[in-house]
Amino acid sequence: MTAKVGTAKVGPGKAATATAGSEPGAPVRTAPGRLERWLGPFLGEAHTTILAGDRVFLRPPRQSDFDGWARVRAGSRAFLAPWEPTWPDDALSRGAYRRRLAAYGVDWRKDTGYNFFVFGRGDETLLGGIGLANVRRGVVQSASLGYWMGAPYAGHGYMTEGLRAVLAFSFDRLHLHRLEAACLPSNMASRRLLAKCGFREEGYARKYLCINGVWQDHVLFGQLAEEWRLSR
Repeated sequence: MTAKVGTAKVGPGKAATATAGSEPGAPVRTAPGRLERWLGPFLGEAHTTILAGDRVFLRPPRQSDFDGWARVRAGSRAFLAPWEPTWPDDALSRGAYRRRLAAYGVDWRKDTGYNFFVFGRGDETLLGGIGLANVRRGVVQSASLGYWMGAPYAGHGYMTEGLRAVLAFSFDRLHLHRLEAACLPSNMASRRLLAKCGFREEGYARKYLCINGVWQDHVLFGQLAEEWRLSR
């Protein structure tokens, strides 16, 4: 299955179904909040970018996603915390979410990062998130991949579909040459996911990232654009 990348352009306050990159029946809410209106010059095409899989679709986070995001993150805290940086005290506050949106908008505009939420196509439930960070251009043309999935939705193949859509976006739309990812050696689910999506294990970095308050070793993975195209 080849992931589709598309845009849906409608006027403020109207609901639309994406015509490119989304099958009928996957509505896309487009009414911007105050923060999104303020971020408009930074977000650019982020307002209308949609990545579609068979059972999921991805789009950049919006202010209106706060309740769904806070709910799935709060309900999955014990599941996610061992694999993530330490959560600050206000991790799930509305203010922290607004700061995230502001940073995401600037990253997108500067071509340094791209963040997406993953939604179920049937009921638009927020399932998880995928991000590209540290986008490097010039002679490098690479980025770092990160992702999370809510506990109730893990193990059902949703993240596999989401990652494949982001791979298509990265190599076809952004024209990157390489994607990198890292995970804890004990995170076998993540290691299997990366391998299933075409990443190769490339090395081992000692005390690479501070996860859950401790500097921890990580297994390093990478995928090249030419490898991804051969596997399609």
